[in-house]
Amino acid sequence: MSREETRVVYGTEDLLTSLCDSVLRVLNMATQSNVHYSAMVQKITKIGLKPDIGCFVLFDGGFSGLVVLNFAGAAAMEIYEKYMLTMGMPKSELASSFTSDEVANILGELMNQIVGDFTGKIRRELQTNITQNQPKMLVLHKQVMLNVDTPLDRPEIRRVSFFTENNNIFYLELAIDRTEFIQLRDFDSSEILDPDDLLHMQQANQSSSNAPAVSSGGDDNDELLKSLGM
Repeated sequence: MSREETRVVYGTEDLLTSLCDSVLRVLNMATQSNVHYSAMVQKITKIGLKPDIGCFVLFDGGFSGLVVLNFAGAAAMEIYEKYMLTMGMPKSELASSFTSDEVANILGELMNQIVGDFTGKIRRELQTNITQNQPKMLVLHKQVMLNVDTPLDRPEIRRVSFFTENNNIFYLELAIDRTEFIQLRDFDSSEILDPDDLLHMQQANQSSSNAPAVSSGGDDNDELLKSLGM
């Protein structure tokens, strides 16, 4: 067998599986419950935000893409409540509706952890780097389609169904540039240094007086939504 025939090829479905596994890892740990996803994946032609809560993250770098999580109200409340109870919050102090800002904030925090887990694996396993923006959460009464024609030259779009422990359904959608990673030589992914770890080490050595100011970015949401065709 030739060397070309034995090379490992990592494509769209592999990236999708890695992302789905990050969803499971973060949500199962955060909620101390059993979230799982369908063994079947859908090829779709459009990606969008759907009621009741839609959340999206853009990433760029070695390859570009858009990740969307769409939650029905019941799924959003189940994940929110189990996460807060796991953190020790009394049930009497929890939000009572999925339209609460607190629910959106928690789901946004969890999605940030999911995509962070995914980008870390990309650095280690594919030896490339992607960066993400902050997740954007929207409470929706109707479907909103996102235009990915501009940032992606040849988009491939997939949808996967997820199920909570109480059998509430939410959906992950991924739009990504058509790409393949071909392994040229063997390497140990455990030896790959994570740039985030190096950054944290550097920041720990800086005095608080030299810490950079954080911009509030008040107009970032409007600009991002405009760039997506919304």
